[in-house]
Amino acid sequence: MTEWVLALGAGFGVALAGWFSGREIFGSPVLQRENYRGQRLPTAGGLLIVIALVTLEALRALAGALGEGRDAGLTTERATVLFAVLGFGFLGLVDDLLGAGDSRGFRGHLTAAVHGRITTGFVKLAGGGMLAVVLVATPGFASGRRIAIDAVLVALCANLANLFDRAPGRTIKVAIVAYLPLLALSGTDPVGVAIAPVMGAVLALFGSDLRERVMIGDTGANIVGAVLGLGVVLGVDNDAGRLGVLAAIAALNVAAEFVSFSRVIERVAVLRALDRLGRLSPMGQGTTP
Repeated sequence: MTEWVLALGAGFGVALAGWFSGREIFGSPVLQRENYRGQRLPTAGGLLIVIALVTLEALRALAGALGEGRDAGLTTERATVLFAVLGFGFLGLVDDLLGAGDSRGFRGHLTAAVHGRITTGFVKLAGGGMLAVVLVATPGFASGRRIAIDAVLVALCANLANLFDRAPGRTIKVAIVAYLPLLALSGTDPVGVAIAPVMGAVLALFGSDLRERVMIGDTGANIVGAVLGLGVVLGVDNDAGRLGVLAAIAALNVAAEFVSFSRVIERVAVLRALDRLGRLSPMGQGTTP
């Protein structure tokens, strides 16, 4: 339990320090985007999750070289999570910086690709799928069926987190809810400890994302979704459990092609209240996000 608490707190602290010390960087014009209310904010705040995790692993390695601490080397779980954060963070950043936003959803990106136009969203989807295969196939041998199930689960979790990223704080709220059963399942074991600094960094960004000081962007949403999916892959031993999660995640991804999550949230009183909790006053906002 102590190691999990330290990992969560370290992720939170490093990400928060990065945000306060790096505001000038996030003020760069290249990162400015309009949010759902038409206000210009810095995006790609998820970069702070990457910075936090890389910093912590570097400090752990240095401490180990000096004979301090234990397990200084990367465990399998921490190495896999680090790879996921770097890879999915990069794919999300490409979309944040270069995405035109004119094609949305699987159908939009696939239709554009069929017509010879590759969107950044398609790069993110295809790249995320291939990256997920690499993640779940390492280390050691896994059956083709196991790789297929786990890779699709991780990739769809990353995509689903992006689909929820339509209003301040929404993706992080959903991530917190999704994290709770994972925490109960593997909070203090090696998988839980590997995920903890990522979730700590996500929590550090929560207030700023919610209060419209920065957007976590596709960079952050891609990371948090992929890491939570990876938590299921690494933490749930039985096929039935992973298949159940995959079925639920797949259903939500398919539903998003036909139904607006934002409209559903607005129509259900409990969901609407939770979605708006902590956000700035809705006065003056034009359309439903």
